[in-house]
Amino acid sequence: MKLKVCGMRYDHNIEEIARINPDYMGFIFYEGSSRNLTTSIQTLFPCIKKVGVFVNASFNTIVEKINTYNLQVVQLHGEEKPEFCKSIQALNIKVIKVFSIKNKFNFNVLSPYESVCDFYLFDTKGPLSGGNGYCFDWAVLENYPSTKPYFLSGGIGLENINQLQAFKISTAATYCYAIDVNSKFEVAPANKDKKSLEKFKQLL
Repeated sequence: MKLKVCGMRYDHNIEEIARINPDYMGFIFYEGSSRNLTTSIQTLFPCIKKVGVFVNASFNTIVEKINTYNLQVVQLHGEEKPEFCKSIQALNIKVIKVFSIKNKFNFNVLSPYESVCDFYLFDTKGPLSGGNGYCFDWAVLENYPSTKPYFLSGGIGLENINQLQAFKISTAATYCYAIDVNSKFEVAPANKDKKSLEKFKQLL
């Protein structure tokens, strides 16, 4: 299973976490986030895909960030319509569309997005646009109707390893492509702890 480490910002920490070799590294471009990236970042190893995370940003803003940061993937964390997702895909960029879940979810909302994004990401519904720090009920995904690969997100940390191992062998995980982690591995906003992430990756 792939690993995405999201909410990176500081060069020294980016370099440190890159040595663990996650498959994806996420950079948040949203002023409402304590992990909002406004500075330049160093070049990553080619095997680590750079993901730009946006919340209801304009098309031009996203294009500018794609070009400035050489993003390979765009994660749309707001109320973006299918047509908008399609316009980003047309740039030859992979699109992750985020949906938030609490204890239940109407999977019918996915239908219009089936042909206009490459992945879904399921996060915990909470007061923030991501980084809420707690898990939703993964059993909801037993009813996942699609064959599109998805990222599992929402308050996942080392304390969830046993739960994750059980999830991985469940039918709910059939199309689970990657685990997305963020706040549970932080010593401060946007500053990740290498040792705990290293351990998590080994156990995943």
